[in-house]
Amino acid sequence: MKGSMRAALVAEYRKLVSTRMWWLLLLVLAGYLAFIGVVMASSFVFAPEEGSGAAPLEGAAAARAIYGLTNAVGYVFPLVIGSLAITAEFRHQTITETLLVEPRRGVLLTAKLLATVPIGLLYGVVGTVAVVGASAPLLAGWGDGAYLGDGSVVRVLVLGVLVTVLWTMIGVAFGSVVPNQVAAIVVILAFTQFVEPIARLALGSFDGTEGVARFLPGAAADGLIGSSLFGELAGGSSALLSRPAALAVLLSYTVVLALVGRFTTLRRDVP
Repeated sequence: MKGSMRAALVAEYRKLVSTRMWWLLLLVLAGYLAFIGVVMASSFVFAPEEGSGAAPLEGAAAARAIYGLTNAVGYVFPLVIGSLAITAEFRHQTITETLLVEPRRGVLLTAKLLATVPIGLLYGVVGTVAVVGASAPLLAGWGDGAYLGDGSVVRVLVLGVLVTVLWTMIGVAFGSVVPNQVAAIVVILAFTQFVEPIARLALGSFDGTEGVARFLPGAAADGLIGSSLFGELAGGSSALLSRPAALAVLLSYTVVLALVGRFTTLRRDVP
């Protein structure tokens, strides 16, 4: 059993890295986060002086908000690359051959989930380096400092990398529920760029629903990191889940989606 799992894991990892998509998305992630990091840092350090109506973040709060952009706006990339681990099989009709090699579908799905871990780590490291490398010089040269030695900032950086791993696994689990590649990518883009941001703002506007917003995937990831662009701009991160609770929520998303995919998509016969 252990040997077969290892073989399945190695096979799934090789599938991921044998195509160009993973490094093309990685390059786009780095460029996108570097650009957003520069824009956000510039908006803070070159903001109008106090009294003009502007209230930019300062100090460690600004650093945490900017460095946390890897999760706040960059999590769409690990979600997409994770989903491709399954949806590409259905699109290119290689799922039949895959199941002939490893007919135990639970083992196959577990191997796909675990195979994305090193990819998620790489995406997290590259995304963090990109946003820090682009924004830290602005914060250090024209702002209050880059705060790279501050404990709370370091935790945001480290946990941001680890959260990216969870995003890739959630992407795999989601791909098992929505195996159509185009549909999966459209849903991921729509949810991460429009649905969740709007839902967080709308739910957070009312006392009765503010607690619900904390359990949305992106909000839970912010809770695990310990910093939120939404929260910092609103005056802090007190509305976030605690780190243990946030981790439990993200793992629950992964497990629930994977179970749904296992007993729906991966239960059916494939041609």
